[in-house]
Amino acid sequence: MNGLTIEEIAESDIPKVTELMIRLWPECSYEEESLNCQKIIDSHNQTIFSAKQGYNLFAFVHLSLRTDPVEGCSNSPVVYVEGLFVEPPFRKQGVAKALLRKAEEWGKDNNCSEIASDAEIKNIESLAFHKSIGFKEVNRIVCFSKKIS
Repeated sequence: MNGLTIEEIAESDIPKVTELMIRLWPECSYEEESLNCQKIIDSHNQTIFSAKQGYNLFAFVHLSLRTDPVEGCSNSPVVYVEGLFVEPPFRKQGVAKALLRKAEEWGKDNNCSEIASDAEIKNIESLAFHKSIGFKEVNRIVCFSKKIS
């Protein structure tokens, strides 16, 4: 994609990134995700990279360094893709792939030799994307919860 820039977000990017986060995770609140963005900017073990064309920010990847056991990985720390979102008009143009290349660079800079991610089992598009760029499926689970009365 011409004119694509991938960079860590700045405080001025928080409103737009928060808007995109709410589109990815509609069950979250704007206020909560805005505060999370600020914490991530100040963090040493998390980051968010954005994709822009000019001043138009239209995609992000949220990354963390996980030291707890990660499915399918044998080293620590692991770069974990906490969230990845590209606005629909910009999909299938290599944007997500470029964001994940940047994620791998960030991981190497942080002594990681593995990157991991997850996707909802019903999100066929995300599952296909992950496989198309070299991720291998390592497990499928169904999570349960129950209120204790």
